[in-house]
Amino acid sequence: MPVPADLDNPYSVDQNLWGRANECGILENPWNQAPEEAFGITTSPEQAPDMPEYIEIEFSEGVPVSLNGEVLKLADLIQKLNEIAGKHGVGRIDHVENRLVGIKSREIYECPGAVTLLTAHKEIEDLTLVREVAHFKPIIENELSNLIYNALWFSSATQALIAYIKETQKVVNGTAKVKLYKGSAQVVARKSPNSLYDENLATYTSADTFDQDAAVGFIKLWGLPTKVHSEVQKSAK
Repeated sequence: MPVPADLDNPYSVDQNLWGRANECGILENPWNQAPEEAFGITTSPEQAPDMPEYIEIEFSEGVPVSLNGEVLKLADLIQKLNEIAGKHGVGRIDHVENRLVGIKSREIYECPGAVTLLTAHKEIEDLTLVREVAHFKPIIENELSNLIYNALWFSSATQALIAYIKETQKVVNGTAKVKLYKGSAQVVARKSPNSLYDENLATYTSADTFDQDAAVGFIKLWGLPTKVHSEVQKSAK
């Protein structure tokens, strides 16, 4: 089996379906800009196509199930996204990470498919999750990521957090349209049969169905604790 690392290419590379991680060599000095040869599955944004590409990703209960209307197995969909988004320079990450043993490591990640999926998935969640879940879920995501990164996939804590995530995804159904261009993956349109977005409530036109008069009482009640606190502090001086 050939070994890709040599004196001219002294990198340590790990690669799987989700992406590619690169370290060592010139990358060990965090002040050095990563040379182009440190990347392997993405095009430099400067060399990426000059015209954007639009793709549509459909989700069912949080899981991506189709790309541009073509139903695909998850692994095939991720692989295809790696190729499409990678061509546009999406998913390059240059960062310093904190390892379990306390060592900081400078790494170059390439994860075009993952970045595109996460971006699209977040927009469908924003349409379908109630505010409290939408605000709390990122906390769970961060803790779950740390557990998995630290090789605790089989711990009870990991399984409990996965159960929470699965519960939130029951309503995450819909399609996101993503614009791929020069290193960015930007959602430009989204729709969902479970969407909580009500245009009649959100509009600033005369078609608005929100009861504006109800805001007066709400403002007084919402601001009451702050008002009481302020009055007490003034009288205590």
